[in-house]
Amino acid sequence: MDDQTRLELEAATFRALVHHLMDKRPDVQNIDLMNLGGFCRNCLSRWYQEAAAERGVDLTKDAAREIVYGMPYAEWVSRHQTEADEGKTAAFRKAFAENVGKKD
Repeated sequence: MDDQTRLELEAATFRALVHHLMDKRPDVQNIDLMNLGGFCRNCLSRWYQEAAAERGVDLTKDAAREIVYGMPYAEWVSRHQTEADEGKTAAFRKAFAENVGKKD
């Protein structure tokens, strides 16, 4: 596979993932994604922002989040985010420390 085709497939896969989380499964909470997968929508938006910065593109945190959430972050939170119980919160702290707190 040539590099351009690989790049296009990776971009299409990213768009499908964002669409799935945005439109098909907004009920899936970030805390559940982090606890099970070690990443969440905020991670995706941070990675997007970091990739932009590597290419000299100025993209704010809020703008990157809007790309991933499909709306301003505060609006998504008010529409979709639910309260997490103590067990999920404790698991999140552990998952965050293991996955986001460390640098690869």
